Parts: sequence; structure tokens; C-alpha cells
Amino acid sequence: MELEGKIWKDGKFWLVEVPCLDIMTQGKTRKEAFMMIKDAIITCALCNFDEKLLVNFDVIVKEYDRDVICITTTDNKILLALSLIRQRVKSGSTIRDASKRLGSTSPNAYGAYEKGKINISLDKYERLLYAANPQQHNRLRLANV
Repeated sequence: MELEGKIWKDGKFWLVEVPCLDIMTQGKTRKEAFMMIKDAIITCALCNFDEKLLVNFDVIVKEYDRDVICITTTDNKILLALSLIRQRVKSGSTIRDASKRLGSTSPNAYGAYEKGKINISLDKYERLLYAANPQQHNRLRLANV
């Protein structure tokens, strides 16, 4: 699975954004901007997950168009869990709020998805993402990694 982002030049800097992860950074060159977004995603993962889960974790940035990029990783569970965490926090929601939007009475049921240990189908991910942040609309791509 890939999460879509965009890159564009603004003055002297290249800006790169991945809305689903609520991450934006910049670089003096396109190449530097790609390295910065990769580093930002890895840093966010390190802040949210046990290092043992991230032993083989890496981020791959692909360019599809002049202004479209896609992010994939060596561990989709971590990528999807990170996007759920980032969107829930962006919306100001708690795990309990997201759980209620799913129709669950147990916050632990939703919280398990944010831990990065559960494989999530695309359909389930879309429901979880809506529960995390009902205002965010994200574009997803399927990828072969």
C-alpha cells in the first residue's frame, strides 16, 4: 500500500507533504526534500512505536508525476497504524472517540490497530481512518513491495 503525497517548489525550497500522515517538510533540492520526508516519517515512527517493531522498518519515497509522490514502507502495519495515530491526534480525538465512531464499546479494540501489530485490510483501514478523523479524505494506492 502507498500513501499519496505531493511535492512542489515554493521560492527557494521544495516542499513535500503526506496528508494522510499529517507530515510536511522541505529541502533545498527535490532530492533533499525526499530525504527529509523519509527522515520525518521514520522519526514519527520512532516516537510512536517500540524500537523492536521497527528493526527492519524503512520508508520508500516514489515519484509518480512531477508533483505526486507515494510513500510505502517495508512494514505496512506500521505505516497504517502511524497514519491512524496522526489523523486521530490531528482531529483532536481520543482512542475512546474513535472507538465510538466504529460502534465499539471497547477502546482497546480500536487501540490495537494503532499499535502496529495487526494486519489491516484496505476496507478496514478506510473505516478506521474515518473513525480516527472523519474530516480527512485521503487517497490510497495499492503497491507491490
